Amino acid sequence: MAERYDCHYCKESLFGRKYVLREENPYCVKCYENLYSNSCEECKKSIGCSSRDLSYKDRHWHDDCFHCFKCSRSLVDKPFSTKDDQLLCTECYSNEYSSKCHECKKTIMPGSKKMEHKGNSWHETCFTCQHCQQPIGTKNFIHKDNSNYCVPCYEKQFAMQCIQCKKPITTGGVTYRDQPWHKDCFLCTGCKQQLSGQRFTSRDDLAYCLNCFCNLYAKKCATCTTPISGLGGSKYISFEERQWHNKCFNCKKCSISLVGRGFLTARDEIMCPECGKNV
Repeated sequence: MAERYDCHYCKESLFGRKYVLREENPYCVKCYENLYSNSCEECKKSIGCSSRDLSYKDRHWHDDCFHCFKCSRSLVDKPFSTKDDQLLCTECYSNEYSSKCHECKKTIMPGSKKMEHKGNSWHETCFTCQHCQQPIGTKNFIHKDNSNYCVPCYEKQFAMQCIQCKKPITTGGVTYRDQPWHKDCFLCTGCKQQLSGQRFTSRDDLAYCLNCFCNLYAKKCATCTTPISGLGGSKYISFEERQWHNKCFNCKKCSISLVGRGFLTARDEIMCPECGKNV
């Protein structure tokens, strides 16, 4: 007697009938579809064994239901995108959501190379220098008046020239006596250190750092012999062609400060009246 071959679920004979194997167990088509078939996202009907089950991220569709949400064209075996769980063909997605080129106003298709700057996007071939019209690509450029320029064109048209080296100033710079300088060119006349970002002064139209100016031109304190800059509101005492820092203007004998007080002189020394009366 032949061995029976029945549906694993309903136990009806499968002899002469279509069946489906699942985990090595046979099922009649009806039982298999009731137990295991997926529901279509579009029409909500079961996707039977005779239909192809198209799936994407745990969602399923019939062949005929797998189409673009916007234009209804079939997406079977075609590239597609999703937005808010809706299927979209590449063209509809691009028209609706992709960036528009700032130059030609056309859609920048997904996967194509684009250039971005300050919230705007360009096709690679549209991102060109305003002057020479050559593609900028990944080269350095300068944005001016809503236009982009390659560095050589910008320098020729707009950049100021450094008064010292005569080369264009493209980024940063210093203005001194209404003349432009590179930061690296604006140096102390004495020590050649860069003056940008620090206090400086001038003499005969030449710029000096404070140290060099004091060492070269400032008067020396009669007590400590260091320069008296007089810069930044610092105070000093001057008497008979001699100068003192305020803090150095003290009685030679008792060291009391003589600022704002009477004093006596004995040869090169200064003294308070009390100490001076015994001299």
